[in-house]
Amino acid sequence: MNFSVTEAGFPFDESRGRFLPSDWVQHGEVLKNRAEKLKGKRMKMTKLRNMTKLAAFGLLSVGLAAGASGGSDSSMGPKDIVDTAVSAGSFNTLVAAVKAAGLVDTLRGEGPFTVFAPTDEAFSKLPVGTLDSLLKPENRGRLQSILTYHVVSGKVMAADVMNLKSAKTVNGQAITISTGDGVKVDGAKVLKTDIETSNGVIHVIDSVILPRE
Repeated sequence: MNFSVTEAGFPFDESRGRFLPSDWVQHGEVLKNRAEKLKGKRMKMTKLRNMTKLAAFGLLSVGLAAGASGGSDSSMGPKDIVDTAVSAGSFNTLVAAVKAAGLVDTLRGEGPFTVFAPTDEAFSKLPVGTLDSLLKPENRGRLQSILTYHVVSGKVMAADVMNLKSAKTVNGQAITISTGDGVKVDGAKVLKTDIETSNGVIHVIDSVILPRE
């Protein structure tokens, strides 16, 4: 409704060319004000919905990014041989021996290495006093010789071991491999295989194997 007020003060409907009662004009103004208020509310609701969608999208993007990276721990990637042994919790004696022998940096190196790792129970089978003696600084050379006898250069998986009769160790001597009654390395039974690490693989054995003097 388009209207104006004449000089005499009467409202005049320009679209229809006639004068209007004042209450019609007031009613038209009320409807117009209501329409404007409703339009404003709709605009606010639309803006709020858009902001909510943007916020949700932002949270989703952050979640997807975190999932893709695997979180802070996973983004670090696979652990090396030493850290894998530490995390396992069943190679405490082996880890202590590696530290005493000064081989931590070697087994954290690029490799790859294959380690036949004796469990804590395996070390307990050694004669009483043997381990304590090996951990002494003066026997470091002997300890290094024993530990490197458990390490083969390269990544030798279980499927590969099954096809071997022997394997040369980092010690320089070769270990004997048999598969007749389960897989054994110098008589030590292989309990678990193919524990992959960032720089090689670990096979678990039930006894400490000793190189020749």
